[in-house]
Amino acid sequence: MAQYVDGFVIPMKKKNRNAYKKMAELGRKVWMEHGALAYYECLGEDFSKWGLTFPKMCKLKKDETVIFAFIIYKSKAHRDRVNKRVHADPRMKMEGIAMPFDMERFATGGFEVIVRSKTSI
Repeated sequence: MAQYVDGFVIPMKKKNRNAYKKMAELGRKVWMEHGALAYYECLGEDFSKWGLTFPKMCKLKKDETVIFAFIIYKSKAHRDRVNKRVHADPRMKMEGIAMPFDMERFATGGFEVIVRSKTSI
């Protein structure tokens, strides 16, 4: 089965961990209700020394960490349908709500899965 993934790299201040987690829990609930296959929000904790590390790539400051997040869908078309419903959901209206991360440094992309393990998702 072909799959599609939306991926996110989100630098944020470490002190905003709890506020971010609360927002992410709402996101998980809404995306899963609207049909996403899986939803992950991961807090950076071990940045190895090989390759271009997330801290270097994101130009993290001492008081920052990074979120690595991804949502799995059946296909790009499925992603588009799910996201249309998510963005129309009144729970996702964020006007007037302070984001626990800098939207100027938020990175996102859509990815076609070309290799995957044989799992149930």
